[in-house]
Amino acid sequence: MRIAVDVMGGDHGCGVVIAGVKRALEENKNISGIYLVGNQAAIHAALPPRGFRDHRVRIIHTSEVVEMDDKPAIALRKKKDSSIARAADLVCEGKADALVSLGNTGGIFAAGTFKIGRIAGVERGCIATVIPRHESEFVLLDAGANIECKPFHLAQFAVMGNVYSREILKHKNPRVGILSIGTEDTKGNELTLQAFQLCKKLDLNFIGNVEGHDLFKDHVDVVVCDGFVGNIVLKSVESLAVAMFSMLKRELMHSPQRKLGAYLAKGAFQAIRRRMDPEVYGGAPMLGFNSVVLKAHGSARERAVASAIRVTAETIQNQINQVIARDIAAANQKLAGVSAAS
Repeated sequence: MRIAVDVMGGDHGCGVVIAGVKRALEENKNISGIYLVGNQAAIHAALPPRGFRDHRVRIIHTSEVVEMDDKPAIALRKKKDSSIARAADLVCEGKADALVSLGNTGGIFAAGTFKIGRIAGVERGCIATVIPRHESEFVLLDAGANIECKPFHLAQFAVMGNVYSREILKHKNPRVGILSIGTEDTKGNELTLQAFQLCKKLDLNFIGNVEGHDLFKDHVDVVVCDGFVGNIVLKSVESLAVAMFSMLKRELMHSPQRKLGAYLAKGAFQAIRRRMDPEVYGGAPMLGFNSVVLKAHGSARERAVASAIRVTAETIQNQINQVIARDIAAANQKLAGVSAAS
């Protein structure tokens, strides 16, 4: 398998991304090639300090970068020699099987949509985010790509999330739910009410509506919503986790007795931190495209980049896109006559 890595989009420079690539190649001998896509001078400057010599690596020079404040579709059209665009081109040309980037989320999604293209039958690609809980995890989608959705889109998100949960997260029969304001099938807005009826027709373990307080109770494995709601949920969960650890640390340092208690419970705290560590998951897969596309966090460090490449390799090996294509085709047959306009 061959992976194109946009090395220019991270917050910490391309050196951190290259270090993550090096680590991933050391851990996975099944990767046959990695393209480092970005400014050649910056890449070469970052290579020697890390002792990186691997015959599987090729450098693809680009002269432009899609910045975080660029408008995605316009930047992709105007900056044809950007690292995101060129990485997507490698996929389109069949030279790479997947694209990994730490850059502009909208730019990556636009590259998937306009360059790589969607799987036949998929009307909207989406961002899937894996969120850990006590003993398992759930996948949330869409996590921010599609602010306005139709019920048909949510039904397709449910199908794609079900595939990812089953094939990658290894949930044998994923429980699929629509995020709403109540568990009753009469609760919600027009979008969720209609999506509910569509999902009932599909070959899913559809459990109906779920509420926000169900997410961390091991009640659901695939949580479906539009990108507006999904992104708010994701950012709220991320900020709450940071705030809780910060408050806990401050309170435990308040007195000698609490410090002693913190020392005795150190193992438990470390276990929780490991369980909640986003670097384990590497990033968020963008589902529904003809090749594997993964968005790593802009602030990702070496370990997170290596995890992103590992997850990408697993996704390729499990032929997720082929399975999505099959399941979407079957779902579309069941929903024949229902269009994206409804």
